[in-house]
Amino acid sequence: MSKVAVIYWSGTGNTEMMAQAVAEGAKAAGADVSLLSVADTNAAEAAGFDRLALGCPAMGAEVLEEMEFEPFFTELEPKLTGKRVALFGSFDWGDGQWMRDWQARTDNAGAYLVQDEGLRAHGTPTPEDLEACKDLGKTLAG
Repeated sequence: MSKVAVIYWSGTGNTEMMAQAVAEGAKAAGADVSLLSVADTNAAEAAGFDRLALGCPAMGAEVLEEMEFEPFFTELEPKLTGKRVALFGSFDWGDGQWMRDWQARTDNAGAYLVQDEGLRAHGTPTPEDLEACKDLGKTLAG
């Protein structure tokens, strides 16, 4: 059984909803899942999991949240080599550049991205978005 951590930052609750759905999908696939706010973990602890689902919305000029998530991810980056990783988050503006930049960083760190594009929801996740999140969790766990 794989150990999966779903680690997220959420300001409005949108990315938290997505994180819960990702965790639900991974559990349904038989994984041992920990759902954690980024404030409740650290890079060393996160690196101890077999697989990671990381969630953060687009902030400012399409960047990761800068006070908690960005420092966490910067510390985690060198520990991602060989790990299965899924990325997800919500956004209200722009075209998803934050996700493309985040994927490139994750790929350059040597992680195995379980999808070609990070999972994005525009604003509040729709029922379809949440189903896609569950599928992402299943794929990550599988």
